[in-house]
Amino acid sequence: DFTNMKFKDNEKRTVHYIAAVILTLFCIVLDQYTKHLAYARLKGQKPFVILDGIFELQYLENRGAAFGLFQNQQFFFLMSAAVISIVIVWFYIRVPMNRRFFPLRFCAVFLMAGAVGNCIDRTIRKFVVDFLYFKLIDFPIFNVADIYVTAAAFILAFLLVFYYKEDELETIYHNKKSEGGTA
Repeated sequence: DFTNMKFKDNEKRTVHYIAAVILTLFCIVLDQYTKHLAYARLKGQKPFVILDGIFELQYLENRGAAFGLFQNQQFFFLMSAAVISIVIVWFYIRVPMNRRFFPLRFCAVFLMAGAVGNCIDRTIRKFVVDFLYFKLIDFPIFNVADIYVTAAAFILAFLLVFYYKEDELETIYHNKKSEGGTA
């Protein structure tokens, strides 16, 4: 029966959406908790060395974007986060709910968690708390939300270039039903 099949598809889609929201919230809470710990325990302190000359925890108030760009541009960041969030939700809704597209949905969740995590800091504190520092390569100090965004962006780029075919990506853009059912 077509009606019953449509109901089951919508039910599975709803379960996927709920799981995505729960995972996103969990990631945001983890990010905010680590930033709270950094703020409470590292601010005003010398760096906490984990591996001498390699990795340490060092408190930094980042009032800009990645690598300190766009200092003190709070309105720009909030508007960017809103636009990015809308695009991610639009994208997530359009991605077929089958196993083949799970990696794209996974990336969307982590991009959203990272964007929201840093947006919370910018809204509440007017800066983002960064505290993870790879001293060995003098990499800019970053935080857990940055890890979410960076890892998801790299994985997404890899998937788009090497994993998905053009017709599969067209399925998302045109919101066509993909073959293979739901996962």
